[in-house]
Amino acid sequence: MGRLVHFEIHVSDMDRAKDFYGEVFGWSFQDWSEYAGMPYFGAVTGEDGELGINGALMQRQGPPPETNQALNGYACTMGVESYDVTEAKILENGGKVAMPKYALPGMAWQGYYIDTEGNVFGIHQPDKNAK
Repeated sequence: MGRLVHFEIHVSDMDRAKDFYGEVFGWSFQDWSEYAGMPYFGAVTGEDGELGINGALMQRQGPPPETNQALNGYACTMGVESYDVTEAKILENGGKVAMPKYALPGMAWQGYYIDTEGNVFGIHQPDKNAK
């Protein structure tokens, strides 16, 4: 079976992206640039043994996504404890709304955002009372 084990977020400004993901989601970063031969920072997204995966911020190798273009890749969605608190952090740290909060009835609250580098990502708060 091909289980997802790593992700890469392509970024134009590494420091700005590290600040954004560190402030919004509490991620920490490890410099793996020597191994990758380019600016490349491993993203630690949670504790070992906790559900989820780690990934990396990778220096973008071409132009950033154009505004309003269709998604060309995978959208990563982060599980959060409080949708509204996380949304506020996203907006305070330079992110923008791509698709506002909506209910997955009986399951969760979901929405999509654009990070400081032009990438789309989602947030997901489980809530069986969502409607």
